[in-house]
Amino acid sequence: MMLSDFDAIPVLAVTDLQRARDWYEGTLGFTSQGDAVEGVMYSTRTGGFLVYPSGFAGTNQATAISFQVPADRFDAEVADLRDRGVELQTFDVPEGTWQDGVLVSGDMKAAWFADPDGNILNVETGM
Repeated sequence: MMLSDFDAIPVLAVTDLQRARDWYEGTLGFTSQGDAVEGVMYSTRTGGFLVYPSGFAGTNQATAISFQVPADRFDAEVADLRDRGVELQTFDVPEGTWQDGVLVSGDMKAAWFADPDGNILNVETGM
């Protein structure tokens, strides 16, 4: 057996588990799959992720999770995030252009935002 034979999940460190639960469940609309020993599990269509308390929360400056959204649903998903109070982030990129907080490069669209601890999340048209 090799590691590639097993499922992998993203793991997000947070300072305050209840605040994180309020944001992931209330703002983003995830449903808790139950408390894990380390924190809280959330499911996605093909996987999931764990949110857990850690003193190292907020130290990652890179994208932690990328949600793949069908191109025909992308604009509606970004609008819904904004309606829920999520602020999009922009930054210097080597290619593409920013259009109202969304990176557009050819047929690809992507948007980045952060959770209350600074974990960077992303929605983008399927890879």
